[in-house]
Amino acid sequence: MPDREHRIDKQQARMAFSRAAERYDQVAVLQREIGQRMLERLDVVRLQPQVILDIGAGTGVATAALAQRYRKSRVLALDFALPMLLQARKRGSWLRKPRCICGDLEQLPLADQSVDLIYSNAAIQWSNDLDGTFAEFRRVLRPGGLLMFTTFGPDTLSELRAAWAAVDNGSHVSTFMDMHDVGDALLRAGLADPVMDVDRLTLTYEKVTGLMKDLKILGAHNVNSDRQRGLTGKGRLQAMQNAYETFRRASDGLLPASYEVVYGHAWAPEAGRRSNAPSVALESIGYDRQHAGGER
Repeated sequence: MPDREHRIDKQQARMAFSRAAERYDQVAVLQREIGQRMLERLDVVRLQPQVILDIGAGTGVATAALAQRYRKSRVLALDFALPMLLQARKRGSWLRKPRCICGDLEQLPLADQSVDLIYSNAAIQWSNDLDGTFAEFRRVLRPGGLLMFTTFGPDTLSELRAAWAAVDNGSHVSTFMDMHDVGDALLRAGLADPVMDVDRLTLTYEKVTGLMKDLKILGAHNVNSDRQRGLTGKGRLQAMQNAYETFRRASDGLLPASYEVVYGHAWAPEAGRRSNAPSVALESIGYDRQHAGGER
């Protein structure tokens, strides 16, 4: 879990995502791509869920896709930003509006063993207590239920982090947990047969200000509790932009923004079964996939 210096300011995060709701879909290229890849992984899963919970549902893109895939299932959309859920309601058909829950993934307002499938795309990095969050996920999953999620690893936005580090020692970029630490947290929560793997994707920009604008519209800019308060001076901002220029690619003249995308899944143990198997990282057996996509 984050240390005291790098805890998420939940109030600021909620406000950021609330402000982002109306324009979020305009720039959520990466989030849609990794969400679609996670949905495709369900093709090989034998599961007929009665109740599905989309945690960190945002504007409901995946919620709608899950409802389309599992037509007989009850699909719930949970997000801690109410304006996001209002957008999700607009996306639903008049026949099947999603059931929306405004709540925090660290304290799910759901009964024990009430969900068959938890789908969570790019949300758990907003948790300050990953052990507690996964324990909540296990609590609401029925025995044999499935958790599928994505999050971001520590190499995410490495160029932006390095550019700011050349300017000062402040916290300007959100911090992310290592894939293996996330896998260990699944085990501590008692979830069974965890599997972790990673994709590396790259978005490109003509200027670093384009990246910063997208992060702001997404609501995904730095909301660590130790972030610098107030406006960043023009001098330091220009110095950061100059430092970022060292990453400009000769091949196409664009600036890269790298993302380490972590995928994970695990099962709620069947009744009477204890989970003590080690987590498996597919990269450790030669499955570290490299991707470059979503360029614009």
